[in-house]
Amino acid sequence: MKIRKAVALRYDRDLPAPVITAKGRGRFAGRILEIAEQNGISVVRDDNLSDSLYTFNVGDLITEEYYEIVAEILAFILKV
Repeated sequence: MKIRKAVALRYDRDLPAPVITAKGRGRFAGRILEIAEQNGISVVRDDNLSDSLYTFNVGDLITEEYYEIVAEILAFILKV
């Protein structure tokens, strides 16, 4: 059974890239999703991306290899 993971990102125009603001597995991942939904924060479910981003630490900027996919997600969220 795969353990559910959640990674929260924040994008600020003053930063060079999105930053990891929270991450968790199992119940903590569920809590991150609950907080997001309670606060009207969009949630995109992508197991492969969350597995990859989970390797970063909270406070880290994402690396260039993830710019394109994260930009696509942010563009999708802005359209919604």
